[in-house]
Amino acid sequence: MAAPVAVCHVACCANRAGGGVVSWGRGGLLAFGSCHDVVLYELAARRAAATLRGHAGRVNCVRWVRRRDGASETELISGGSDKQLILWEWNGTGKWNNQLVKSIPLKGHAEAVCAVDAVYQSDEPDLNLLIASAASDSTVRIWSRHGSEAKCIEILQFGNGFVMDVCLSFLPGSNVPILACGGDDCKISLFIQQNGQFQKTLILPGHEDWIRGIEWAVCGEDLFLASCAQDCLIRIWKVCTKSKQLPETEDDSIRLKENVFTVKDTDTTYAITLESVLAGHENWVYAVHWQPSFSKDGSMQQPMRILSASMDKTVIIWEPDKESGVWLEQASVRVGEVGGNTLGFFDCQFSPDGSMIIAHAFHGALHLWKQATVNKKEWTPEVVISGHFNSVEDVQWDPEGEFIISVGSDQTTRLFAPWKRKKETEVTWHEIARPQVHGYDMRCLAMIGRFQFVSGADEKVLRVFRAPKNFIENFSNITGIPMEKLYSHQSSDLPEGATVPALGLSNKAVFEGDMAVQPAEDEETFNTISNQYPEIYFQPLILTEPPPEDHLLQNTLWPEIQKL
Repeated sequence: MAAPVAVCHVACCANRAGGGVVSWGRGGLLAFGSCHDVVLYELAARRAAATLRGHAGRVNCVRWVRRRDGASETELISGGSDKQLILWEWNGTGKWNNQLVKSIPLKGHAEAVCAVDAVYQSDEPDLNLLIASAASDSTVRIWSRHGSEAKCIEILQFGNGFVMDVCLSFLPGSNVPILACGGDDCKISLFIQQNGQFQKTLILPGHEDWIRGIEWAVCGEDLFLASCAQDCLIRIWKVCTKSKQLPETEDDSIRLKENVFTVKDTDTTYAITLESVLAGHENWVYAVHWQPSFSKDGSMQQPMRILSASMDKTVIIWEPDKESGVWLEQASVRVGEVGGNTLGFFDCQFSPDGSMIIAHAFHGALHLWKQATVNKKEWTPEVVISGHFNSVEDVQWDPEGEFIISVGSDQTTRLFAPWKRKKETEVTWHEIARPQVHGYDMRCLAMIGRFQFVSGADEKVLRVFRAPKNFIENFSNITGIPMEKLYSHQSSDLPEGATVPALGLSNKAVFEGDMAVQPAEDEETFNTISNQYPEIYFQPLILTEPPPEDHLLQNTLWPEIQKL
């Protein structure tokens, strides 16, 4: 009888692509593109539920198809550098896996697909699905899915321009689809389906640089559009039905400019106005998303909150003030990365209930924050999946078989170990340390002791590393292995941790006496260059769970003890 084999851990991260490579479904599954696959991550269980394979190139965009009734999604659409889209359909029973998922390829684009969106044209998901996709061939294609067949029904040409994001919705009080496209012309193009064809109806100017993200939200009888661009600004537009008779009064002498258009099919006039301009980011804003709507008392409710991600390393929650109605940055809700060799965020998402937010960093890492139950203004980092953002070149077990170390061409060495919780029987694996963050692509690895390894990179130098005292203590706390088993007679001589000099490649050991003591408040300090830019970034912390990404970036290094 053959022994059963099951996957207990998948280490991966999101692709380094802007345009929505991460999507959080109402069923609690986080879908993201990782290399050529679409990974479905179950946040509650902290494990990868499934890996959907079908693309022959990098996955650039992933989107759950939202149901109108607020139920959990059963369909997912992805686009990749292989010039095709794939519609993944789940039969609604059992768990997501390759056996229970039917895939429908949509081929036609001449270049890589960079953005996608889809909406159901009725409350019945089985009837008709409308899909919009943008690609590097300067076109937006409209697809229609009936049953198990999908075909391209229209191609929108954009000349030599590029569309960075697309979003579909319906005009207020109707089933008339409206498509918003944002691109490198710094304008939002609105297309409305009339007589079966999408016609360009309006162009919304205002942004002064490439538009990176757009998203619709239905709130009562109104339709809102949020857009973000490389001009560091976020704009919110409002679409509403315009009354045929509006008497002019003296109070109407100063009003916002309205863009008015009429839909011939329904003979209804609509007005679009600029609701607000949000300035708070200091670099390109790559993504903006509304908090997902939810079903309450038989109707869908849309919270007026948006989340934005920027290259300034911050993620901000915005919402209108209850008294004045002015959109403001929510007090104390600005999270992100501090320090490390990072370059900001590509994307962000709200959880279905809005109690958690996730951000996709430039280097592929996912950051998860959860709202505190007592103090609603406090957001704390949570454990989330992590892995190499480029090819894995080598992997080794430690001599006792209690953890694994891997190296990759993303210039990092990562250590994975099981997390054993006291009150839970299930054990999950996580990245608990990043012993080496290098300046060259890593190529090879060998374990030479209980907590020692040697690694090689493109620089053609072999470096030997040994675990510091702080790592061994945290390794014991996370894995549940007693300290007596881990400590050797040499452990008393181990350094506390390690740090990398600003212009160096070698991890320098940090001993207990090296760590600077914080001066008292009344003590006078000299503002010297060395005080402004300290060499020691390491701060010893006792962990009881896997560390978040910003801790892994610079606080889990191992000191280098030999160079060959």
